[in-house]
Amino acid sequence: MRTVVLTMKASVIEMFLVLLVTGVHSNKETAKKIKRPKFTVPQINCDVKAGKIIDPEFIVKCPAGCQDPKYHVYGTDVYASYSSVCGAAVHSGVLDNSGGKILVRKVAGQSGYKGSYSNGVQSLSLPRWRESFIVLESKPKKGVTYPSALTYSSSKSPAAQADLWSTATYTSSQNRPRADPGIQRQDPSGAAFQKPVGADVSLGLVPKEELSTQSLEPVSLGDPNCKIDLSFLIDGSTSIGKRRFRIQKQLLADVAQALDIGPAGPLMGVVQYGDNPATHFNLKTHTNSRDLKTAIEKITQRGGLSNVGRAISFVTKNFFSKANGNRSGAPNVVVVMVDGWPTDKVEEASRLARESGINIFFITIEGAAENEKQYVVEPNFANKAVCRTNGFYSLHVQSWFGLHKTLQPLVKRVCDTDRLACSKTCLNSADIGFVIDGSSSVGTGNFRTVLQFVTNLTKEFEISDTDTRIGAVQYTYEQRLEFGFDKYSSKPDILNAIKRVGYWSGGTSTGAAINFALEQLFKKSKPNKRKLMILITDGRSYDDVRIPAMAAHLKGVITYAIGVAWAAQEELEVIATHPARDHSFFVDEFDNLHQYVPRIIQNICTEFNSQPRN
Repeated sequence: MRTVVLTMKASVIEMFLVLLVTGVHSNKETAKKIKRPKFTVPQINCDVKAGKIIDPEFIVKCPAGCQDPKYHVYGTDVYASYSSVCGAAVHSGVLDNSGGKILVRKVAGQSGYKGSYSNGVQSLSLPRWRESFIVLESKPKKGVTYPSALTYSSSKSPAAQADLWSTATYTSSQNRPRADPGIQRQDPSGAAFQKPVGADVSLGLVPKEELSTQSLEPVSLGDPNCKIDLSFLIDGSTSIGKRRFRIQKQLLADVAQALDIGPAGPLMGVVQYGDNPATHFNLKTHTNSRDLKTAIEKITQRGGLSNVGRAISFVTKNFFSKANGNRSGAPNVVVVMVDGWPTDKVEEASRLARESGINIFFITIEGAAENEKQYVVEPNFANKAVCRTNGFYSLHVQSWFGLHKTLQPLVKRVCDTDRLACSKTCLNSADIGFVIDGSSSVGTGNFRTVLQFVTNLTKEFEISDTDTRIGAVQYTYEQRLEFGFDKYSSKPDILNAIKRVGYWSGGTSTGAAINFALEQLFKKSKPNKRKLMILITDGRSYDDVRIPAMAAHLKGVITYAIGVAWAAQEELEVIATHPARDHSFFVDEFDNLHQYVPRIIQNICTEFNSQPRN
């Protein structure tokens, strides 16, 4: 009996093992037949900010067209999470404007984000932000699972949110959407949408965290790489029409956005011209791009003629003042927009503006037809108005509908401070008069050495009729004007003129020479030019130098006195502008004059940079 029982138990156990093995094999076969779910890359819109997505690392697909300035980007290489994900991808060069897949990885917040212009996107600077991200090519790491559906900070995707509102019903008593709380929807990525905790969707409310995220838009301090003071001169003449005036305002708003306005970067004001110019707001009225764009939208057309010259004169005299927010360390830039042609002359007004250190850019739209050219007051006005006719300072579009194409080149140029050649600097804003001792004690050979010293100094300056100008006087008992400030307007011509100066020989009347230079050179200097006199002598003067030197100082002429060999030190100090240690120099031999060229240039520039720009 016992044997039968044991046999039965063994049979049961054997059957159980067979079933177990069969089941395992069956499960393996079933597992082989079930395919792993394919990874679906979520698609996002251009305006989605990284901070709205909770996932620490994810792959997304961006659409085309995210290069638009309205999709804000903050930072370079590492971006603040307030940035557009896809805009940052274009800026970084991972994507072009046609869109595509990217890998996004969240990183810690930074204490500062540097703005830059790259791949058609103007990134803005930001002092600090709570979270950052970087953008990489969409190459998944091995062993890492990326979400097929993104988790948003409000627990709902933009697609699901839009779907919810599109199917909502409206009550007659309250004009707001109300959703059926019993309906559960799915977004296109397959994730179920559920009502977020703490939010009453039927009342149109969102959680406090979401509300704070929306209202916490950072205010940038501005792009420090584009620290300029900019005035836009817009055409408000009657002939422009309302539609084209709106197009003009849109360009202004786009420029304001692309520039990243702020106290540490560019500041911008707007002047409208017609019959007479009027300032809408100055440099200190709006100190961020958002407020500036709002102010631009409120500008209304004034009408009248296109008196551009009058407007440029107005800006030169009134706009760039400290009271209006002008900063001494920032280049002054004026962008003039002209529909057709001006109804007054612009050349003289522009020349005075340039000589005040203002960089003038012209954007001309459409222009005169063949049968209209007879009405143009000043042909070729744009080239006459700008300081360089190399195309850098002028942009032309054939139609108002192509005006938007000037946005990126204009922003790039006005921020290129190294090429703003019309800005006042120590090397391009003076009238320099050399007063050269040609007395018998100098001798022919040493006189040529003095002329080489004059040449070496002159080479350091930017020479033109609107930049630095050079004049020269030679003296003995008598005085001779070798050439005045208006004689030569290029560096090669000036250097050749210096070489041609002939040695005179005679006595040494330095006081009379200073008076002669004041009358024949500096009396004809332009009002807004710095006046520098560089006097070189090898001996004591036969006449008194004190009264002539005092007259030069009172007339604002900065005087440098360079003595050689037998020159009297006390005389040099009387002639030189205070402090004498910065404006008087002495060498034992003519051959050592060249050693002082760098020191004199450095002192001229140090003194210039210590003064306000305008």
